[in-house]
Amino acid sequence: MLRHPEFRRGAAEMASISVGIGAWGLITGVAMTKAGLTLPVALLMSLTVFAGSAQLAVLPLFLTGAPLWVIWATAACVNLRFVILGTQWRPYFGGLPRGQRLRMAYFAADLNVVTFLRRFPDPRPHPDQWPYYWGGVAVNWCSWQAMSIAGIVLAHQVPEHWGFGFAGTLALLGLTCTLLHDRSTWLAAAVAGGAAVAAHALPLKLNIVLAIVAAVVVALVLDHAAPGRRAPAPIAGEDRT
Repeated sequence: MLRHPEFRRGAAEMASISVGIGAWGLITGVAMTKAGLTLPVALLMSLTVFAGSAQLAVLPLFLTGAPLWVIWATAACVNLRFVILGTQWRPYFGGLPRGQRLRMAYFAADLNVVTFLRRFPDPRPHPDQWPYYWGGVAVNWCSWQAMSIAGIVLAHQVPEHWGFGFAGTLALLGLTCTLLHDRSTWLAAAVAGGAAVAAHALPLKLNIVLAIVAAVVVALVLDHAAPGRRAPAPIAGEDRT
């Protein structure tokens, strides 16, 4: 598969945006160490959670001593978007064995969906989709983990006045804007922003949870109301991992 032209194409298209992914990973790595996580815990979080927005969302809760259930609920709500993104993969990979799909789910990220749907806009299985997918997620995962681990290890060498908090906000905004590609996504983003501002007074940053729930509800309603929705198509073939 590594020699397949679609694997190389997927890797090349993801490489064009890997600089932004790496910068976000670096910021997240620094933030974890600055928040007081030990080196082993920060490394474990980077490798197992592998979700920068969820990691950044729960760090302030660690610092304020929030209850564990609030931390878990916040991380789960932030990652609810992957439920919606996962439905985008179903027409292509829904027929694969469960073990394969679980491995794919760990590596799948927001921008992988964007590049994949640009390459394969027709929601039907095709042999080229498998190597293209793995080419993209391989570059994305390596870019993120390399820079995140660098941020964790070198965090105490970074001066406080560099303003990584603001830089992290800009990085998140930049990556978010790449995902807003039609009326539905823009509307969901607008609803999330409005809900977050309206509920800003809630304790423990629960306004973020409320904003995510509002956006997910809007996105699901719009998705079900969209004309021409297709049922997932099965995928035949053997496990090639």
